Amino acid sequence: MAQFANISEKELLTISFTLFAVIDILGSIPVLISLKDKMGGQIQSLQATIASGALMILFLFLGQQFLNLLGVDVQSFAVAGSLVIFLIGFEMILGVDFFKQDSNPKSGSMVPIAFPLIAGSGTLTTIMSLKANYHDINILIGILINLVVIFVVLKSLNWVEKALGPSGLIVIRKFFGVILLAIAVKIFASNIASFGR
Repeated sequence: MAQFANISEKELLTISFTLFAVIDILGSIPVLISLKDKMGGQIQSLQATIASGALMILFLFLGQQFLNLLGVDVQSFAVAGSLVIFLIGFEMILGVDFFKQDSNPKSGSMVPIAFPLIAGSGTLTTIMSLKANYHDINILIGILINLVVIFVVLKSLNWVEKALGPSGLIVIRKFFGVILLAIAVKIFASNIASFGR
């Protein structure tokens, strides 16, 4: 188990910023607003934060063992996540609905918000990669810091939506839809090659 004596401010800063960049909760705001509208106008912020945090902490301590137990490699996990992200981006650009309308915000807070948007394959594999260079306690604290940011952003969605207005949201939604497609293609391309090996 991680030792509190190993807490390092330098490691914490590096890990926190790395996870913040990978999770990209600010870039996900248009997606979250779009999903919020599908779920009866609200997202269970606390539930989504706890669910994504639980996934991240689970992968910190049991990630490789968990995937091995299921007979799934990291590359397959990443490809599956990239396909979901691709469909969400496609929805945002074309305005076509692939995900079924769900009036129950509890279920929507789990998929696709907690996974794969927040604790997606990129985030989970990054956490597993950080373990090779940093102490577990610093990664755990870095995850907790990011969870606070995630909760604040999810709670502020209504304010952000009002500040941007309908036309601003449409422009940003389509722009970030293209970004999501690009991220999905990158994750897919970098992991699909290993299948033939």
